[in-house]
Amino acid sequence: MNDFLLAAAGLTLLTVAVGLARVLYGPGEVDRIMAAQLFGTGGIAALLLIASAASVPVPGVEDVALGVALLAAFVSLAFVNAAGGASESAGRGE
Repeated sequence: MNDFLLAAAGLTLLTVAVGLARVLYGPGEVDRIMAAQLFGTGGIAALLLIASAASVPVPGVEDVALGVALLAAFVSLAFVNAAGGASESAGRGE
């Protein structure tokens, strides 16, 4: 079972690595922010899978995963606020 969990974590990290290309070379800002959200989700999944596969309990991994989830949520909010401010100022002709 541990091998399966580690393989799933490796596949998740591989998906996140492919998303890095989208962040660096994405055609638009929305594509880049979605790839950044993939980093958050993939990071949480990989942390929890590796923690479950570890034979020795690692204290605090769940806390780190929750912190990554909070950061990913704040990134989305910041992007929406920044995009909303840009579209409002463009609508007023500024």
